[in-house]
Amino acid sequence: MNGLDLIIFDCDGVLVDSEIIAAQVESRLLTEAGYPISVEEMCERFAGMTWRNILLQVEKESEIPLSASLIDKSEKLLDARLARDVKVIDGVKLALSRLTTRRCICSNSSMHRLDMMLEKVGLKPYFEPNIFSAKTLGPDRVKPKPDIFLHAAEHFRVSPQKVLVVEDSVHGVHGAAAAGMRVIGFTGGSHTYPTHSDQLTDAGAETVISRMSDLPAMVAALSDWAVGL
Repeated sequence: MNGLDLIIFDCDGVLVDSEIIAAQVESRLLTEAGYPISVEEMCERFAGMTWRNILLQVEKESEIPLSASLIDKSEKLLDARLARDVKVIDGVKLALSRLTTRRCICSNSSMHRLDMMLEKVGLKPYFEPNIFSAKTLGPDRVKPKPDIFLHAAEHFRVSPQKVLVVEDSVHGVHGAAAAGMRVIGFTGGSHTYPTHSDQLTDAGAETVISRMSDLPAMVAALSDWAVGL
């Protein structure tokens, strides 16, 4: 008997190499607004967070009032960059072709952006119609809250304990762990940083991989381990 009933994939930084693009756009906007921050620091501190929550955090830390217009400005700039430059993470399609467990996507990105990115890189047929955006649940229910993960488990009528999540961000790992799910950390995106693996482990990831080609074997190993408990 398989020890896992569902695999949940984050999208940005796990399926598509988009986090580095977001960090480039957002670091420039914040720097221009009076909060100098490098692309590398954006990746380490804010990967996986919504732009709205990043702005709230920066305002809290710096007491620099940030214009609400930055939200719309970022969305337009980022959509344009992603439509032009986003690429699939190496090895994703092969990994997906070898996995037989049911799967879905749970992301903080909007449905519009998810649709655009997945269509561009050819991944939409691997997941549709099971593509879920936390933003559809409400702005206060995005990761690191567990709501979107629990929503997916309820949709598939599976126990959270039988769900495995693949996440690249500390915020995402926190959300999945809070939902009572097992987590594989992933560090194969262009936004990875020296302490990435350690931070994912500290946040609650059971193991960490840096190549998507390693995912099928890791899923099989964790599934067998779960059965033996």
